Amino acid sequence: MLEQLSKGPEEEMEEQRDPQVEEAVAELQAEPEQAELVEAESPTEEAEAASEDGQEPEEEETGPKAEWYVVHCYSGMENKVKKNLEHRAESMGMTDKILQVIVPTETEIEIKEGVRREVERRVFPGYIMIRMIMDEDSWYVVRNTPGVTSFVGVGNKPTPLSEEEVEKILKRIEADEPRVKVSFEVGERVRILDGPFSEFTGVVEEIYPEKGKAKVMVSFFNRETPIEVDFLQLERV
Repeated sequence: MLEQLSKGPEEEMEEQRDPQVEEAVAELQAEPEQAELVEAESPTEEAEAASEDGQEPEEEETGPKAEWYVVHCYSGMENKVKKNLEHRAESMGMTDKILQVIVPTETEIEIKEGVRREVERRVFPGYIMIRMIMDEDSWYVVRNTPGVTSFVGVGNKPTPLSEEEVEKILKRIEADEPRVKVSFEVGERVRILDGPFSEFTGVVEEIYPEKGKAKVMVSFFNRETPIEVDFLQLERV
């Protein structure tokens, strides 16, 4: 009994330890080291693990983005300026930054002296559109092209078109159906060229560009009667 009392607390604990308990404690002490090793895996190892799972590592887009800009040029010289720009971009090795140059045009139907004809009309006279990656070099090439007077923007800073603006313009110039030119306004007197009211005259009350028609008030049996007439069936008096 005295011998037992004379033993310190540490000696008693050592005698009472169970081998299985000691093994469990050793495993718990080893687990943090394994966790640290897992956390310390390199990006290369993570990429290899992802490829083994059939997942491709994500690549972030880098570099400047091509956008649409508008430049002002001399009216009537849009096509010539376009050719000058394309030639300069090629000769100066800038085709990787000056990607596309267009003169926005649309096909329009007009009636002149009773004759229907299709004409190509510039949507924005005196302006051309350029899809480009803007930097000092590309700006210099465009700005110093003969016929170009300035970039469109705020102050001296060129401002790119928004995606909505670009989509609207491209949709308009790529339309399959030609637009009908409206050569009259509300309140103007017109003559009907075709249909049951041919040779009648009346006053334009409303215009429906999306339908290609106009509402005209004609005098029929001394009564003002509204009728819808196609633009192509009307001419100004």
